[in-house]
Amino acid sequence: MRSAFATVPFYRERWALDGRTDPVLVPGRTGTDSGAAPLAEAVHKIVDLVPLAGGTQRIESNRGLGPVLRKARSVTGDALVVVLGDERTRPPSDLPRGVRCCVVDPDAPAPGVLAELASALRGGHRVVAVGDDKQLAIFAAALPEDRAYRVESVPRRELDTLDTGPYGVLHDPALGYLGAIEACGRWHLDWPRVYARPTSGGLAFTLLRQDSPRFVDVLPAGGVRGEIAPCPRHGTPVVLT
Repeated sequence: MRSAFATVPFYRERWALDGRTDPVLVPGRTGTDSGAAPLAEAVHKIVDLVPLAGGTQRIESNRGLGPVLRKARSVTGDALVVVLGDERTRPPSDLPRGVRCCVVDPDAPAPGVLAELASALRGGHRVVAVGDDKQLAIFAAALPEDRAYRVESVPRRELDTLDTGPYGVLHDPALGYLGAIEACGRWHLDWPRVYARPTSGGLAFTLLRQDSPRFVDVLPAGGVRGEIAPCPRHGTPVVLT
C-alpha cells in the first residue's frame, strides 16, 4: 500500500481525499469503506492504475490460473488445460512447466482444435477445462460422446456466486484468479499472490505481485460481504461469504 500511495495516481488522489497520508488515516477522517475502492471505478480509470514510472494498462483476466489449478485439481506434468473464452481471451502465462494450454471459444470451436483435443483424450492424456457453467456445457457437447466424460471440468466462480463445489476456482474478470476449492471443501485464497480483508463495503482484494495495472484494496463484484479466516485443516486463509 505504501508503494501504491507513492507511485500510482489513482490511489494517490483517492486516499488523499479520504484523509490518508503515507497511507495512515488522518485522525478524525476514516475515508470511504475503510479506504477500499470499487473495482469498477478503478477499471474505469485504468490509465491511473499505471505507476508513474510506467507500465502496461492491459488487464490479464487469466492471471493466477496456474497456481489455483494446482490447488483445485493438482494440475502438473503433461496435462492439457483448455481455457474457455472468446477471441479476446489471452492464454495464461503461469501454468506449471510441461502443462500445455489452448484457448477455445465454446460457441465457435475450431475443428482442428477439437480434433487435437479428441486425440489427446484418445491417447490417455489429462484434459482440464476451465470456464463458467454455460461454457463448460457447450464445450462438452461439442466433443465426441465417448470422450467428453473424461474432460475434468473446473467451474469459474465470482465472489458473489461461490458454491460448495466440489471443484471450482475463484475468478474476477479484471483481477484474474484469486483462489480455489481445496480438498477440505473450503475456498482457499491464493495467499502468496493475493491479499484480502473485510471492509464496510465488502471484501477488498490486493494483487501482491502485479506491478501494472496496480490493483490495491479494491472491491470486486460491487462489494460482497464476507470474512477471511484460517482454514481449520490447513491454517491458510479461506474466503467465507
